[in-house]
Amino acid sequence: MGSQRIARRVRAVPPSGIRRFFDIAASMPDVISLGVGEPDAMTPADIRAAGQRSIDQTTAYTSNSGLLELRVTLAAHLNRLYGADYNPEDELLMTVGVSEAMLIATLAVLDPDDEVLVPEPCFVAYPAAVLFADAKPVYVPTRVEDGFQVTGAALEAAITPRTRAILIGYPNNPTGAVLSPERMLEIAAVAERHNLLVISDEIYDRLVYGVKHTCFAALPGMRERTILLGGFSKAYAMTGWRLGWFAAPADITAAARKVHQYAIMSAPTMSQYAGLAALRFGEESVRAMRDEYDRRRRVIVGGLREIGLPTFEPQGAFYAFPHVGHLGMSSEEFCERLLTEERVAVIPGDAFGPSGAGYVRACYATALDKIEEALERIERFVRRVT
Repeated sequence: MGSQRIARRVRAVPPSGIRRFFDIAASMPDVISLGVGEPDAMTPADIRAAGQRSIDQTTAYTSNSGLLELRVTLAAHLNRLYGADYNPEDELLMTVGVSEAMLIATLAVLDPDDEVLVPEPCFVAYPAAVLFADAKPVYVPTRVEDGFQVTGAALEAAITPRTRAILIGYPNNPTGAVLSPERMLEIAAVAERHNLLVISDEIYDRLVYGVKHTCFAALPGMRERTILLGGFSKAYAMTGWRLGWFAAPADITAAARKVHQYAIMSAPTMSQYAGLAALRFGEESVRAMRDEYDRRRRVIVGGLREIGLPTFEPQGAFYAFPHVGHLGMSSEEFCERLLTEERVAVIPGDAFGPSGAGYVRACYATALDKIEEALERIERFVRRVT
């Protein structure tokens, strides 16, 4: 039967370029991984303790939407930080990471053959989530000359009668770009003019450097057409806890909850109690981690530039995006040779979309001494190939 056994929607999604290099690196000794975007820090102790205590109290399901106490606290958190106002009863949903939140968002609002504008380079899961909903991702390129910020004009040019939504992720993975308020207002104007939904992945909202994060749903008139996604994995170093959240108007949240209840039932109970502790007590830890990432950011960007790799300055997340196209090899060849010859793992930029060709993504959420050693190895490699 061959490929007939596998659904077309699954065949249409390529394997993750991130996972491929992670798997290769995991099989090799002495590799410094700047590949997977995972904090090197442990979850802060008081957050871990809250999750551990919860196991002694209950291992039962929570509400399908998640602990009400957690949703109430999250609603207050979003309002305090951004002025975004959500009813915790019917407009917030706790999910198994932002990955699930993204998938249930596309399944809840997209019909077959709908089109979704996806500015790229972007996280590899964005087009996949659209394809799994039998819809079509339409790539909208961004350029380093524009700070990898999508423009309203670029979005406008890509709209067709089938366009249903815009899917944005800022602070951006892989570039580290942050949308300026002016660019956000351009996107908002396009969404309003064409009656589009906006799916805004803001998982890196707390990790910005020298700028202020603007929540898309808090822009004038955008709350009613925005699906806002976030989570705990990056800022609170809680990747393995798998806890995210979905915020939207009640009708959209109800549709997403229907998908969620059949697929998941509820996010992990102990993770929800840990998330509650994170929101209540984790602010100092967030600031400390952000300051540490900022220190590493300056080291890796400066080091890559000194090596001769032009590097866009990231203002958010924890990724550097150096250009390697001038070295006479593709992004994939650069990554493969750097890994095999110098034992440093980075990810080809075009794994994140066509605009990433000629770039690589280097994650600086790893120890500073490893970043410094990786820079020495990269410099050795670059000198050898130039």
